[in-house]
Amino acid sequence: MTIKLIVGLRNPGSAYEATRHNAGAWYVNSLASHYNLSLKVNPKFHGEVGQFSIQDHTCFVILPTTFMNESGLAVRAVTQFYRIPAEEILVIHDELDLPVGRIKLKTGGGNGGHNGLRDIITHLGHSNFHRLRIGIGHPGHKELVSNYVLGKPSIADTQLINEAIDNTMAVVPELLAGHLSKAMNIINT
Repeated sequence: MTIKLIVGLRNPGSAYEATRHNAGAWYVNSLASHYNLSLKVNPKFHGEVGQFSIQDHTCFVILPTTFMNESGLAVRAVTQFYRIPAEEILVIHDELDLPVGRIKLKTGGGNGGHNGLRDIITHLGHSNFHRLRIGIGHPGHKELVSNYVLGKPSIADTQLINEAIDNTMAVVPELLAGHLSKAMNIINT
């Protein structure tokens, strides 16, 4: 299966732009600059939407304009309108359980306590979509998580995350073509 929709999870607004929870949006912004992609607000899809093509594979991209815990509204709107099955969706999100700057690709699974994933799973009715998990590290204690994900990373951590994102741009053609195991081998090692 090819990837027909990339979703960058985030909280909208300048107050959240540089926070760890917006790592999915950082990825989409990098994708936009690498592939000359422009996103335009489309209220019908609850997000900023664009599309680009690589080697005859066209892919929609969306940054939801809803808050993280309502990300499923945008995903459901786009997938229903363009008839995109869950197996052709790649959701990009921040991941507490990975060290800062580590990126992993996986398919399916639970929400891991991530409110954006939880809402997408609720709106789609299952979790058979792909995820590109961007490591932001963990603050060490459960009660610190909320402030941590909504906080800004250090300059060094920001650099690690951005370098990791840039390194994954080379596998975007593999992702779009549906060569997920090949992309996983490159990203996960």
